[in-house]
Amino acid sequence: MVSNLKNINKIKDLTKSEIAKELGISRSSLYYKHKKPVEDMDVKSQIESVLTNHPAYGHKRIAWELKLNHKRILRVMKKFNIKPYRRRAKKPFKKDDLGKPETGYPNLIYKINLNYVEIGQIWVSDFTYIKFKGRFIYLATIMDLKSREIVGINISRFHNKELVLGAFENAMGKFKKPDILHSDQGTEYDSENYLGLVEKLGIKVSMSAKSSPWQNGYQESFYSNFKLELGQVNRFETVGELIEEIYKQLAYYNNKRMHSKLKMSPVQYKQKIQTEMKEQLSKKRGT
Repeated sequence: MVSNLKNINKIKDLTKSEIAKELGISRSSLYYKHKKPVEDMDVKSQIESVLTNHPAYGHKRIAWELKLNHKRILRVMKKFNIKPYRRRAKKPFKKDDLGKPETGYPNLIYKINLNYVEIGQIWVSDFTYIKFKGRFIYLATIMDLKSREIVGINISRFHNKELVLGAFENAMGKFKKPDILHSDQGTEYDSENYLGLVEKLGIKVSMSAKSSPWQNGYQESFYSNFKLELGQVNRFETVGELIEEIYKQLAYYNNKRMHSKLKMSPVQYKQKIQTEMKEQLSKKRGT
């Protein structure tokens, strides 16, 4: 004990240069303060800022948004216990399709190479339900396969041919017709009214194999994330408020939300592709 006290008193009398020499380190290291905690706090603030506008972003999307290493983002999120909002809804089982025979339409997009697909060439369609205060609201959408943009929307109290027809008509009112329109084999999609209109317009009908929802995985994935980001719908007072939020969420998805495959929003990706095509065309004309 006495020896330790003597050592402490000896250190007190030494200069910083002498202390550094005794410890075998550089003098400047005695002044060094580890920057990691400060840097982590700064990154934490940036992550929280991103999550304010994109509450369901995981660490990879946050990293893309901040242009930082995703491993670093994940480490900081774990350190401060930062978690995105995650609550996935179960997909409903369609009783109407039990025992239903095959439609006879092939899957024209199965294992398709998207590198050879153009924007507007292939649309994929589906619908989902949203349970609101003991009632069901149905949302039908049509997605452009290349850009992942939602081009057609319809919301109804019933899942029937009018639901999916409304989404198709909504898309046709804003965009040129596609070459192919894909869906599952639900009763809504093989109605005479729906198929008659699609084929009359010269659009090829494509359908997933029966009981194979993964063959329409683009829409399956979209709805999974859409419901997650929509959050608890019972926070709304009226159906009108819920529907307004659905449209806002769809606009957010199309224009602002970073798509994990595209590394940007669908509309931004579409604009990028269109700009590149114009530049290529301009070069060809100049040669």
